[in-house]
Amino acid sequence: MSRPVVVSKHRVNQLIRVPEVRVIGPEGEQLGVMRTSEAIRQAKEMGYDLVEVAPTAVPPVCRIMDYGKFKYEQSKKEHRIRQHQKSTHVKEIKLRPRTDKHDLETKVRQIRTFLSEGNKTKVTVMFRGREMANRELGFAAINKVLEEVKGEGIIEQPPRMEGRNLYAVLAPKSS
Repeated sequence: MSRPVVVSKHRVNQLIRVPEVRVIGPEGEQLGVMRTSEAIRQAKEMGYDLVEVAPTAVPPVCRIMDYGKFKYEQSKKEHRIRQHQKSTHVKEIKLRPRTDKHDLETKVRQIRTFLSEGNKTKVTVMFRGREMANRELGFAAINKVLEEVKGEGIIEQPPRMEGRNLYAVLAPKSS
């Protein structure tokens, strides 16, 4: 089993293939424009790497830094950003055209829970066999559900048929 190849966003040391670069030192000081081979040699003498930070500039800007430490800090920063993002899930509730009143109330309670947690909810009415002849029963059931949860969420996608299923999508009201 082969492992996925990780592609770096920054070119480092020998991967920098331009003749000249503008170099910034480890403390942020300008070292000027110099040949790439000279900049790499200077970085190695200091015990650092030469990292291309602005490849589109003319000449490209490179910084002398500890690349391992830089990658670690970048991954920590990305992790922090991902931690603060709220992901929304689409939950699904399935009904039948002849779902009983009490079962419908239970499903509506479940939809309210999903919406209060900030999840989108897909309400699906499944038709089997000859039930397709009475589509109005399915539309009546889904409209009843949508009417019940009108206060908790907004209808993102109105009821529509897709194959043997009738579905609608509800989104939570933004707080």
